Amino acid sequence: MRKIAPILILLSIIISTFSCRKDSIETSESVTLNFSLDTVLFDTVFATFGSTTKRLKIYNPSNKRVNISSISVGNGANSQFRINVDGISGNSHSNIEIDGKDSLFIFAEVTIDPNNALSPFVATDKINFITNGNSQSVDLVAWGQNAHYYVANQLANGIPVVYLDRGTSPGPLDSTWINDKPYVIYGGYLTLDSDDKLKIDPGVKVHMHNNSGIWVYENGNIQVNGTQTDPVVFQGTRLEYAWQDIPGQWDRIWINQGTIGNDNVFNYAVIKNGFIGIQAETNPFNAPAIFDASSTNALRLNNCKIHNNSAIGILATNYKITDTNSVITNSGQYNLLVKGGGDYRFNHTTFANYFSGRQTSSVLLQNAYVHSTGVTVINDIDTALFSNCIIHGDQDVEFTADAIGSGTIKYFLDHCLLKTTNSTAGVRYNNIVLNPANETFVDKSIHDYHLAPSSQAINAGNNTLGVLLDHDGVTRNNPPDIGAYEN
Repeated sequence: MRKIAPILILLSIIISTFSCRKDSIETSESVTLNFSLDTVLFDTVFATFGSTTKRLKIYNPSNKRVNISSISVGNGANSQFRINVDGISGNSHSNIEIDGKDSLFIFAEVTIDPNNALSPFVATDKINFITNGNSQSVDLVAWGQNAHYYVANQLANGIPVVYLDRGTSPGPLDSTWINDKPYVIYGGYLTLDSDDKLKIDPGVKVHMHNNSGIWVYENGNIQVNGTQTDPVVFQGTRLEYAWQDIPGQWDRIWINQGTIGNDNVFNYAVIKNGFIGIQAETNPFNAPAIFDASSTNALRLNNCKIHNNSAIGILATNYKITDTNSVITNSGQYNLLVKGGGDYRFNHTTFANYFSGRQTSSVLLQNAYVHSTGVTVINDIDTALFSNCIIHGDQDVEFTADAIGSGTIKYFLDHCLLKTTNSTAGVRYNNIVLNPANETFVDKSIHDYHLAPSSQAINAGNNTLGVLLDHDGVTRNNPPDIGAYEN
């Protein structure tokens, strides 16, 4: 009996030791989990009301067991997403343990009615994890309506892109977007590679998710063929009423140079609620000496509306732009920013900026830009002609030309309505309505930039431009009104 007792004590110690090791839980605040995905993407385009399931693996990289104090879906029971954790359904789970160097699976499900016009195009939520006080999350993303979806799937110059309908076929493509379903761009830029051409039919709606946009690469080409009754609309993916005037919902339409006769054209396009409406420049990834060469093609805008972008309406660097009858309004910084070189001609364009908190002029012309290499380049602007244009807003100075060094900016305002306290342009003005005393617009609070009955822009234009119709298709008087709209 005396021999058995020490043996039993030894066995008890061994069992106790292994038991403690097994039950030992890592309590360090530095503990984090690893996930098989950072985004669970349900990329099925549903033909009918239905659901689909995806799998997420959670891995414990620690040698010890960890206790996940909370696993939950952000919107809880109201979410379109549902999860199953280790065989248990529900959108909220507590005290889930994973052994050291072990893992568990979460199955996520979403149910979507693709024909519900009130659904967002991109439905999102998160699975949230709390481990030893540390918070981590995995995004849940699903398509919410029937649409054509373009999802970034590779990098070009470090930028996430998806190429236009290219698939595995080599060579340039000539694509047309018809008005059958909306087009949604997610996760980066829909990119028109060299010599790709995209035509967009009247009435098409293009929706771009956060930080997404369209990139018309060097020698690519875009033709937007909206009409007065069926404009082409570029906007974000949130369609709720509360989001209709929220700027910065997507990134920009980015256009590089093309070949002679290969102009990029926007007819009756509405471009709203982005970061930058249109950015036009020669390829910024070229060396500065190449970048300095002016674009050989032009960007032509006709009867467009560029509205409520959080930074800039049109940003141009050494480009050729012509515009007729467009309305460019309410940008966080500039309605038009020109930097370093180019040829710009605006006819019957309305620039109106009442963006809250803005402290910049509506229009700024500069003869310099900073290249992607960090080099500042001075490049003269050969032509910046504003004819029959309105340049107005809530700042004292709404038009600025900033010539750096010995460079020049050759601008001229002819028969324009202009708000500015800096009236020293002299010979660069002709027949200007300066700082009008009467109200210019019908109701800028609801973004109605038609001319007020007492506007001094009425019958103050130059009738030699040959612009016979206004933005609404109304026949212009002789003399015509200044701006995009005839009273």
